[in-house]
Amino acid sequence: MTDRNDAAPAISETKPLDPLWKRAVFMLIIAAMISIAQSILLLIAVVQFIVLLIDNRQPNERLAEFGVMVGDWVARAARYQSVASEARPWPFNEAD
Repeated sequence: MTDRNDAAPAISETKPLDPLWKRAVFMLIIAAMISIAQSILLLIAVVQFIVLLIDNRQPNERLAEFGVMVGDWVARAARYQSVASEARPWPFNEAD
């Protein structure tokens, strides 16, 4: 049997966590931003479908790349919202 002290350190021991009220504020702001991102993805999908109709089923590569970028951001935001990650998504984190 292993002693409890031999276990890996908890998250709070390795990195100080934000106060819960601060996380709640960020979660509310990010929830609104996710809603905007979903609207943007819907707009991209509609425009891309129109492009497919007009351009003989050839998608617009820039629109596709932008859609992937928005989707990646939503995935990072969802990880923060579900507390699977402590890393805040852009614009709250310079690394994104």
